[in-house]
Amino acid sequence: MKSSGIKLPRRKNKNTKQVLLINFNVRYHTVFGESLWISGNIPELGNNNLTEAVPMQYLNEQLWQLGIEINAVVLKPIEYKYYLKDKQGEWVSEHGFRVIEANENITIQTTDTWNYTGLLQNVYDTAPFKNVYFPTESVPECILNSTITHVFKVKAPLLKPTEVVCLLGAASALGSWDAASAVPMCKTNNDWQAAISLQTDKNPVEYKYAILNTNDNRLVQIESGTPRIAFAHQAGTVVHVLDDGFVQIDKPLWRGAGVAIPVFSLRTQNSWGVGEFADIKLLADWTASAGFKLIQLLPVNDTIATGSFKDSYPYAAISAFALHPLYIHIPAVVVTGNEKIIEKYANKIKKLNDLPAVDYEQVIQLKLEVLQKLYQLDMGATIQKKNYQQFYTANEHWLLPYAVFCYYRDKFKTVEYSKWNGAIVPDITALQQLMQKSAAVREKILFYCFVQFQLHCQLKDAVQYAHAKKVAIKGDLPIGVYRWGCDTWQNESLFYTTEQAGAPPDDFAINGQNWGFPTYNWAKMENDHYAWWQQRFTQMGHYFDAFRIDHILGFFRIWSIPETAVQGIMGRFVPCVPVHYNEFTENDIWLDEERFCKPFINDELLLALTGNFKDHVTEKYLYRNDKGGYYFKDEYNTQEKINAYFKILQPQENYIFLEQVLYGLLSNVLLFKDSSREGLYYHFRIGMEKTSSFKNLIPQLREKLTRLYINYFYQRQDAFWRAEGMKKLPRLKDVTDMLICGEDLGMVPDCVPDVMNRLGILSLEIQRMPKRSGISFFNPAQAPYLSVVTPSTHDMSTIRGWWLEDSERTRQFYYNELNETGELPLQCNAVINKKIIQQHINSPAMWSIFQMQDLLACSDELAGKDAAVERINDPANADNYWNYRMHISLEHLLANDNFTATISSMLKNGHRV
Repeated sequence: MKSSGIKLPRRKNKNTKQVLLINFNVRYHTVFGESLWISGNIPELGNNNLTEAVPMQYLNEQLWQLGIEINAVVLKPIEYKYYLKDKQGEWVSEHGFRVIEANENITIQTTDTWNYTGLLQNVYDTAPFKNVYFPTESVPECILNSTITHVFKVKAPLLKPTEVVCLLGAASALGSWDAASAVPMCKTNNDWQAAISLQTDKNPVEYKYAILNTNDNRLVQIESGTPRIAFAHQAGTVVHVLDDGFVQIDKPLWRGAGVAIPVFSLRTQNSWGVGEFADIKLLADWTASAGFKLIQLLPVNDTIATGSFKDSYPYAAISAFALHPLYIHIPAVVVTGNEKIIEKYANKIKKLNDLPAVDYEQVIQLKLEVLQKLYQLDMGATIQKKNYQQFYTANEHWLLPYAVFCYYRDKFKTVEYSKWNGAIVPDITALQQLMQKSAAVREKILFYCFVQFQLHCQLKDAVQYAHAKKVAIKGDLPIGVYRWGCDTWQNESLFYTTEQAGAPPDDFAINGQNWGFPTYNWAKMENDHYAWWQQRFTQMGHYFDAFRIDHILGFFRIWSIPETAVQGIMGRFVPCVPVHYNEFTENDIWLDEERFCKPFINDELLLALTGNFKDHVTEKYLYRNDKGGYYFKDEYNTQEKINAYFKILQPQENYIFLEQVLYGLLSNVLLFKDSSREGLYYHFRIGMEKTSSFKNLIPQLREKLTRLYINYFYQRQDAFWRAEGMKKLPRLKDVTDMLICGEDLGMVPDCVPDVMNRLGILSLEIQRMPKRSGISFFNPAQAPYLSVVTPSTHDMSTIRGWWLEDSERTRQFYYNELNETGELPLQCNAVINKKIIQQHINSPAMWSIFQMQDLLACSDELAGKDAAVERINDPANADNYWNYRMHISLEHLLANDNFTATISSMLKNGHRV
């Protein structure tokens, strides 16, 4: 995100050394304890290293300044930005970068307006608006000469194609307040600019910005309120560059609507049993005709780890960069003369394409088989092409490791690289040497590069097609990567592979979620300024205009589960401030480590949980302790050991029951001891108050533990987690101009909404998952502007599916949220469904986004017969098969003009553009 570049002068000192003198000034109201800093891409400004940022000098409570002399002999365009260091030592960056380009001998005086990142106008300085909705051709940079005294810069988003910004004021050079003589400004990158000679004896000079309609040279609107001021001076000594922030005019807030659907769920007449990148074009046709402005997808990264249906889980990528071969459109890979290769598969393709759901295993097997044949026929022709070589060079840092990873995966029949006997060290130099050793090996490795290039071209093509329809594409950034994936193989020090990421218990998964991903070594990542994450953001920017950060809470703290556990309930937040042994004493609690940290099991509890199986459980898995209760035998004392034991048994209903009971007994603790620290530190088990271990304590002890528990989860961590989020997210946001939306659901710390607001990251608001306690449903009419509202997500049942889950809750919703009367309908018909959709369309939120299933349910004719099969994911089911596919084709949808008109009318009624 760069502001406009301006060519400004160089200067020679007495020793004939070319120097550029710049006096940076920034308007910012600080309070005691705060300071402003500047960082840029030159040594004098710290080479964009925040630790080398240069402190500015306090001039007055409204202005900070810094004068520097820059070696102009090897001068490059200067990119810079300002940072605030607040009283807590937290770094706060302004939005975007500024640019100066020098070419002559004049001193530069900048007066910049601090660009607060959370200013809602900055959301319009993102890719969807700049590249898709309001693209504007930029003129070349202003070339200054000795007659120019001032450069005026201002931002004005959301202008119509016929509108430009102009400048007028109380001087002849500014039109003397005559609208007919207003100075038109030019668009350069993200700013409107005008370079003029402002020489007058009357100082200060008042001026304002206005919007001009170029069709009739009429002023559409002029800034209201007090005029701005500038100080005129003679030409030839100093060039003043005034960055005035945003034009202060009234303009309605932009609101749009989008469609959410995984690529694999698309259905067309030409796809091979699964949605493909090429199918996005037909989807873009329909979304545009209906009035939608965005298509939201699930992750599209390669997940081929086991070769089974489990690879259908799109959030377990074996590469955070590689695209999934599942989404390739094979006919587009076929070169002229090779068409017969795919003709013999016609019957199989048709059978797969007619299935009601995706058969992941058959589809991926078929596509890889055909791709191998096409690759052999290609005989290296593709990799000789210039566009392929450009793609390879730009992406080698991830592409070559990924291709070699896939080669070893296939060779050793596993992704567990610890079992790859003889595999080389995964650094680029070693991998390049491997490519030179054997032509046969090189050919196998290059197959995966060939496939990635084809995927890259097809996705880029689909995105460009959508852009031509004024439709933006929104991607999804998974919070984790696969445990045995290319990223951990190549960068193992960046991950804690003995920990598993997940989520604490909630209404959707009462035992928590265990995603199986390794957690991040954030301290290690910080050493290189989160380079791996920056590469991920940059890679997504090649294809997407916006993206959803899956589980944005993970940038503040992650729910970390030991590798010895199966259920998420056994986890804790990392990082966090633990409870020290002394705190128990200070709270008048005698810490009995054995009682608090070991599973509490007695005869009464066993009888209640196991019934007739009590004797079997005590004999097989437990032994009696000297406390009158039981402990687990060593061979069954972790959930991992229990899981491994039951895996080797023949599946039986009794075994499933016993396994879950034993899991529950192992989690029946109050505290986890922190073995990663020296000393006596502990973490409370979440949901402690619900355990029988807790309920068997005396009331006074329960009360004291509860107070400390509340402090641990809801009080002591907030400032710490806030600092964690502010260390990571601002740096990562700086590397992209994509619109960022955060999935901020679950157990949300108080600091998260504030940090997201400060960074201009949109929140996610779901009607049936209110974030405020004490209410049953969230009202879309109360959504903040910088948010996305939706009635359902891929992790939830659809509107129709939810209607059938809990009749009492449905009743409450029907009468209280929809304000309906009469008898409660047993099913959610199209009329009710449309009313819920319209609620969200009418919301003040910037975006209302809907799953395709929910949109189709606005028509009794087009709605699927079985709402239950329309749910994409069940977070409580670790073996969920991600195979939902539209029950009608996109061609069928495009042909239904009445339905499209209905949806279009709903969007227009809600004033969604």
